[in-house]
Amino acid sequence: MEYKLLIDGKWTGSGALLEVKNKYDGSLIGVVPTASREDLDQALDAAERAEDVMADMPAHKRAEILLRTSALLRERSEEVAKIIAAEAGKALKFARAEVERSASTFTVAAEEAKRLHGETIPLDAVAAGEGYFGYWNRRPVGVVAAISPFNFPLNLVAHKVAPALAAGNTLVLKPAVTTPLAAVILCQILQEAGLPAGAINLVVGPGNTIGEWLVIDERVDKITFTGSPAVGRHILSVAGIKKVTLELGSTSPVVVAPDADLDFVAKRCALGAFYNSGQVCISVQRIYSQKEVYEPFAEKFIKATEAMVVGDPLDERVDVGPMIDIKEVDRIEGWVKEAQSGGAKILTGGRRDGTVYYPTILSDVTDEMKVINEEVFAPVASVISSDDFESALKQANDSKYGLQVGVFTNDINRVFKAVRRLNFGGVIINDTPNFRADHMPYGGNRQSGLGREGVKFAMEDMTNIQMVAIRLS
Repeated sequence: MEYKLLIDGKWTGSGALLEVKNKYDGSLIGVVPTASREDLDQALDAAERAEDVMADMPAHKRAEILLRTSALLRERSEEVAKIIAAEAGKALKFARAEVERSASTFTVAAEEAKRLHGETIPLDAVAAGEGYFGYWNRRPVGVVAAISPFNFPLNLVAHKVAPALAAGNTLVLKPAVTTPLAAVILCQILQEAGLPAGAINLVVGPGNTIGEWLVIDERVDKITFTGSPAVGRHILSVAGIKKVTLELGSTSPVVVAPDADLDFVAKRCALGAFYNSGQVCISVQRIYSQKEVYEPFAEKFIKATEAMVVGDPLDERVDVGPMIDIKEVDRIEGWVKEAQSGGAKILTGGRRDGTVYYPTILSDVTDEMKVINEEVFAPVASVISSDDFESALKQANDSKYGLQVGVFTNDINRVFKAVRRLNFGGVIINDTPNFRADHMPYGGNRQSGLGREGVKFAMEDMTNIQMVAIRLS
């Protein structure tokens, strides 16, 4: 099927066709034109022209459009889920969950559109403010450049698009070239829901051309990006004076205390490490288990991992599908072999079949190995013995990243010690780092990024505070 770019309310594009393939069997599932520099210029101009339209739109009308979008997504949920499963290689059961989460994200955005407000300030709290009345409000920043990744090709688009529109902004959206089709469908739905022309514009193309041109353009007022730390650092170096939100990933750890339910922990860690083939910013990567329960936990974790069904993501039974492309399989295979050469042992997995890399558990790893100190973004997790809870917290914290961390314990003192000690954007108690509710503040500390997603918090980053001071006669 041939899809198009969306520019100023029109489906267009005459550039070279980008082939989007099924990540499991390589079959062609759609084509979309690659955007040119002229296409991008037209998209940015359209977004600028639509700024006043969106800024002046009453909050209740923005909310209505977002609610209709949510409803239409649910109407087309099975179609969209199958597109996600094919283009991203995500197991169908998880693709369906992604569509439902996306619809929920738009519902939350509709609610938050009605809550965006400022407050009064008692200016006479200082002598210079006597005789003045003051308040502040929030104004949309203007044009938002939204650059989304392949691993959640709908919901991570929704987390950029929904709050931007709820706050009265316009967008130029650039989805990942490997998974653009879910974003195309979402733009179709937004049009059907009544979004004005130019409020969202869709361009598709490589990061080193379209992405680069987009982030450096002075018509862009705000960049929201999810991707690798290297690209995030580059964006900061070239963007100029703009608001920037970066969600850059992690080496997400889990701490297992001796009092935890090991059967439950093992099952949650297997799911958290290997769903979506580990291609999740908050995928379980490092598991620190206290030495007295290390062996029984490792055995249960291996058993839970080997129970997962690997194969075609469109098969209802499958838990783990392919990785996004063969280069990523080559990369992680190299990382695992490098770890083995340094003394690491493979407890299960460690094999490949085309674009599928089987869920893999490592032991006897060391801190300098890539599988520990870099984001694996693959179905690979390591189990590590810790002397005690304090040591486990220290090991978990020993990272340049800090997105989310999971801690399993039923001891309230351990819970609060973990919260105090762990420098992460999210501390998840009795579940894995993968937990995310779409309205909570979500983002990382240290090298894991800047700013927060979650609709309300993203809207704060997508608006500017405007102070009003009125001199009274």
